[in-house]
Amino acid sequence: MVRPLKIGYRRLMEEAAAQVRSVSPAEAAAMQAERRAVIVDIRDVRELEREGRVPGSLHAPRGMLEFWVDPESPYFKPVFGEETTFVLHCASGWRSLLATQQLRAMGLDVADLKGGFAAWKEAGLPVEPKA
Repeated sequence: MVRPLKIGYRRLMEEAAAQVRSVSPAEAAAMQAERRAVIVDIRDVRELEREGRVPGSLHAPRGMLEFWVDPESPYFKPVFGEETTFVLHCASGWRSLLATQQLRAMGLDVADLKGGFAAWKEAGLPVEPKA
């Protein structure tokens, strides 16, 4: 028998969606082109190698994200100290939705790319191979 959870992933995602800003692929592309946002790809490196990436995006693996964002962490990445919006995405938008909620709670200006990398590709936006 499987032990029931207090809160399942669907509810976690519903709560996150109610708290964070989501942007369409077209909005994210425009924000990036106008230098109003950095697009952050939180997928696993194997996903990037297999499927490519948003040109100009920053790869920040989901497992290290909070540590890369916090200036007090030994793993801090200076890009996350910049005054800009960070648009997070994963493959389909599930992981990035929860990650966006977390970074918002930490105080960053963040948005979630609705539908993730799949929506980006479906919108016909450019994709480059992982270098």
